[in-house]
Amino acid sequence: MPLILTNKDKCNLSYTCIRVCPAKAIKIENDYAHIIENRCIGCGNCVTVCAQDAIEYRNSEDQVKILLSGNDPVVAICDPSISGEFDDILDYRNFVGMIRALGFDYVVEAAFGADLVAYKYKKLFDNFHGKYYISTKCPALVNQVENFHPDLVENLAPIVPPNVAMAKVVRKKYGKNTKVVSLSPCVASKNDVKFFNGSDGDIHAVLSFVELRKLFKEYDITENSVEFSEFDPPFARLGGLFPISHGLFQAADIDVSMLNGGIISTEGRNNFLRSINEFKTQHNLNQHLDLFYCEGCIMGPGASAGGRKFSRRSQVIRYVRKRLKTFDEEQWQKEIDEYKNLDLNRGFKSRGQNLPTPSEEEVHEVLVEMGKEKVEDQLGCGSCGYESCREFAIAKCQGLANYEMCSSYTIKNMNSVIKELNITNSKLSHTKTALKESERIANEERVIAQEASETVSAMLQKLPSGVVIVDENLKVIESNTSFVNLLGDEARMLSEIIPGLVDADLTKLIPFHKLFSTVILNGEDILNKDVHYGNALFNVSVFTIKKNKIVGGIIRDLYAPEVRKEEVIGRARAVIKENLQTVQQIAFLLGESASKTEKLMNSIIKSHTPVDKESSE
Repeated sequence: MPLILTNKDKCNLSYTCIRVCPAKAIKIENDYAHIIENRCIGCGNCVTVCAQDAIEYRNSEDQVKILLSGNDPVVAICDPSISGEFDDILDYRNFVGMIRALGFDYVVEAAFGADLVAYKYKKLFDNFHGKYYISTKCPALVNQVENFHPDLVENLAPIVPPNVAMAKVVRKKYGKNTKVVSLSPCVASKNDVKFFNGSDGDIHAVLSFVELRKLFKEYDITENSVEFSEFDPPFARLGGLFPISHGLFQAADIDVSMLNGGIISTEGRNNFLRSINEFKTQHNLNQHLDLFYCEGCIMGPGASAGGRKFSRRSQVIRYVRKRLKTFDEEQWQKEIDEYKNLDLNRGFKSRGQNLPTPSEEEVHEVLVEMGKEKVEDQLGCGSCGYESCREFAIAKCQGLANYEMCSSYTIKNMNSVIKELNITNSKLSHTKTALKESERIANEERVIAQEASETVSAMLQKLPSGVVIVDENLKVIESNTSFVNLLGDEARMLSEIIPGLVDADLTKLIPFHKLFSTVILNGEDILNKDVHYGNALFNVSVFTIKKNKIVGGIIRDLYAPEVRKEEVIGRARAVIKENLQTVQQIAFLLGESASKTEKLMNSIIKSHTPVDKESSE
């Protein structure tokens, strides 16, 4: 399981974690901050800065519960910074009693391991023969060098950290089968202890101070619920100062003064990174490095949030001073002599996580995109996590960074977006006005169209001929009363339920519906087509209203008296017109035949023309 994990549902893409990651082991992937496991050094910076608590470190509570429920004795090794964490507990003996109440068989201080380690450093520094070393008590530092400074691996002090040294002491004193749990504020230690698996320095679990507090709460353990209890031996001298800058070396009386000392001690992310780079590049440095990634172990990511550095520092010093008042120097020396021959050496290896360096052209392209093509613009503000804009551009080319991490780029883009938004808002305002005017006109046209539709419908109902309008599926859109009356009683009854037979199937109403289908398909009107319908004779005209979509039909009953006379007169006139044309062509052959025909046709017309009553009287 990875050491650092992200809850993608909580991540809000603030980029804060990316900016503070010294290993650039975080990138945005699938819309959340993704931890690149093989680059992560376990510093825990991302955990402490994430306001959404979207990033967390691997939990060890269940693992510790399993150890405590086993048959083998379990020992808790307390990091010296624990006195700065639990300043809410009045007496350290109450605190020891609370740890025992969880089920631990032994509770010891890692400070004695720090005493042993301090003397190993003294021996190393006194006999360094011109080769300068970097202290390795901070696991995050070891990971940083192994991953990104392979040429400095040989400069790492080959000495185990204090908690591992104490694990070796515990096994020699309390038995090889003893299970060991380290209580520590260091998250990177959770992975670092794996290096010693199978050895006498094996630590089975690292429980952070935050996790320890959770267990106290889960089992309802308070200082009022336990009795005083003292730490188990061996006891430390000055090793309790280990979590403070210079503290480890004071335990072995190593000179750290500015004039005579050969050690640079520093802490904190920025100093940590710069000191390694200068140790690597400045060959006239000629000093050992003693580094903490955090602001001392007292401010480790496994400690409770909101702690004050100098308050915790004072608590640690106060505790060591108090312990020295009853300190047994002679007994301490005997125990130092007893365990000084333990193997406290360790090795390191290069893991080479550096990425290929991009070309100058690629870097320049990124700088131009950021608006940083001028050298004077490339000093950098550091908000992205890189010391210069050039370093950021390199990371961008390597796929470790994105433009949004650059505050100036983001502000520039934001201003551009604001400007575009203002223009868009202005256009939107004009569009709104135009839409309101269009809506007003549309409403007026809708009223006019409604009135026109009502007028047309009224006129349609007044027509003596049957009128029907259908869609492409031969469904009735509208019909008038004359059409319904032409179809008979059944249609009239249906029309009372569904006025105008709207949505009725024309194929079920009339047998000559194919005339309508034909016009819909080919778009050519059919005019004055006579068709039989039962005992009636209809004259049908079908015409296109909307091509291939809507057609209309006018149907007249030729047997109706008012239609019959009109039809006979119309057709007689058509015959006269047709015969006159014929007569003109064959007049020279028929002579007076044309005249007789005209008289005959006129007499027919006269006989069918209604006689004016007044004139007849």
